[in-house]
Amino acid sequence: MPQSNLKLANASLSQAYEADRQRLNPKDSLWARFKVIFGREKYLYLLALPGLLFFLIFKYFPLWGLGLAFKNYSPYLGFWESEWVGFKYFREFFTNPDFFLLFRNTMAISLLNIIFFFPIPIVLALLINEVRSMRFKKVIQTIVYLPHFLSWVIIAGICFIILGQSDGIVNKIIVELGGQPIAFLTEPNYFWGLLTAQSIWKEAGWGTIIFLAAIAGINQEMYEAAQIDGANRWKQIMKITLPCIRSTIVVLLILRLGQVMEVGFEQIFLMMSSPVSHVADVFDTYVYRAGIQNGRFSYATVVGVFKSVVGLVLVVTANRLAKKFGEEGLY
Repeated sequence: MPQSNLKLANASLSQAYEADRQRLNPKDSLWARFKVIFGREKYLYLLALPGLLFFLIFKYFPLWGLGLAFKNYSPYLGFWESEWVGFKYFREFFTNPDFFLLFRNTMAISLLNIIFFFPIPIVLALLINEVRSMRFKKVIQTIVYLPHFLSWVIIAGICFIILGQSDGIVNKIIVELGGQPIAFLTEPNYFWGLLTAQSIWKEAGWGTIIFLAAIAGINQEMYEAAQIDGANRWKQIMKITLPCIRSTIVVLLILRLGQVMEVGFEQIFLMMSSPVSHVADVFDTYVYRAGIQNGRFSYATVVGVFKSVVGLVLVVTANRLAKKFGEEGLY
């Protein structure tokens, strides 16, 4: 859209919001004020309706199930008739000898993902944005997006084929070169790095979408002015591109911190084996054993509540720090 048309569109939108503001009366009911806003933006609200329904049905309505953490839940008695036990399962969980092991493994895998995986989509988006041939750019984007659509079952199978100790491709090459096979899949020292590499290969390309969209929204006149001043491509990236997408990076980092306790059950469950169980066991796999295999639904709910509380605390703290340093944050 030309710059002049964009300014006219912004001016029209501002006039529409000002008209709505004048029509709104603080003394009116919430429903009356909603009808004023909905009257102008009804098609946008209808467009957002499927997403709103998804969150209501699958995210907010199930919150009542958190009450299981305070009950000795029995499927035969039901939710309301099950015995109220208060914080019994919370005490059991925090005094469990496996708690610190689970916490260590979960935090270590999450921190590795934040340190190594989170910056990769940013760098990849910057590199893709520098490609001048649109055809070549589309080919690159298609290639890096494809792994996202593969299931973790396929990813794990590829890893076994490539890194298997007896018949893996890498170890066959090592043996042919006169070396000894390396136990990539059963050596605890390699496990966390292997998970991080899998995540990078599978999801880094898909993560570039938001950053490429943010880069596309940068005013091109800034680059033209920088070129006139003699700035090369590297200086344009450091002085224009990165500062302009900084708010997007901060928001996504805050959201990522909220998922620090979510390290991916399926990925770890498929890659975990007895030799690496002491570095692979995380809260997600523990919930599977306690809740599904052993039928301790209330105890498993306690683990979920703990993960949610930690994520909430990290999001709130990170958002406050972001605002303290001049960023917009989430809210």
